[in-house]
Amino acid sequence: MIQTAISLLSVYVFILIGYLAKLFFKDKLHQKSLVLVSVYILQPFLAFWGLLKKDLDFDLLSTPLFFILISLTAIFFNFLISKKLFADTKDRSIFTIAGVIGNTGNLGIPLGIAIFGEESIPYTTMINLANVFVVYTLGVYFYSRGSFDVKKSLLNIIKLPILWFAILAIVFNLAKIEIHPAFMRTLEMGAYASIVVQLMIFGIYLYSVKIKELNIKLQISINVVKFIMLPILSFFIIKYLPIESFSKAVLFMECIMPLAVTNVNLSALYECKPKEVTAAVFSTSLIFLGLIFLYLPLINILIKS
Repeated sequence: MIQTAISLLSVYVFILIGYLAKLFFKDKLHQKSLVLVSVYILQPFLAFWGLLKKDLDFDLLSTPLFFILISLTAIFFNFLISKKLFADTKDRSIFTIAGVIGNTGNLGIPLGIAIFGEESIPYTTMINLANVFVVYTLGVYFYSRGSFDVKKSLLNIIKLPILWFAILAIVFNLAKIEIHPAFMRTLEMGAYASIVVQLMIFGIYLYSVKIKELNIKLQISINVVKFIMLPILSFFIIKYLPIESFSKAVLFMECIMPLAVTNVNLSALYECKPKEVTAAVFSTSLIFLGLIFLYLPLINILIKS
């Protein structure tokens, strides 16, 4: 538990550094440049290194597949509801996808260890892998749709190097191709740099957020989806899945994670109201700290089911 607390504290330290950097340097610090460096250079390192760290265990394949199924179901319902709630295309895109892209990696994996122990790591790792593909396919598409047409949005998915590096890493992993330790160390440096820069980007955009400029309806709607609709949907789908109880509990925990910082990167990259998305990531992260204790009884029900 102490290790998890320290990990979470370090996350907020780098967010604070980004916030203070923007506070002192203001217009001299161009956040869009950091977004481009993160998405096109550093995150491919993170994906390639992360997917080579552990052998892919396809005995666990059902859990991430069901995670994708739940994500697709939630996105479908969000898309239908968005047409009723919002007239603005960008608001619709944010509402449709933001609440589904959870922090399954930086928060989900250590929280899984804290709640279930280290035996949860294979499950949370595979679910995080599934989330990577949701983020860089549907996530890219919907954030792009806020500013571009369907064709351009689909092309934006293909253009991102992280997706291709992830596929290449899976091929290497399955083919048991050994990577020299020195090269792995280089990948590891890029991976950790990616995490740090990503958190700093969040802090930089957080500085620019002004409550009076936010779309309160959008913010409330995202939180309702994240903490009411998605947990209810996930719980009733997971409860009846033909998988072991432990897998059900871990899967539910990953489905209720607060919004991932990756949302900020993609919204900034495609100019889809990054300040709104930053505010949503921040609010869901704060609310989650209190709600996690309310979700624990549901997790216990799934463990005993």
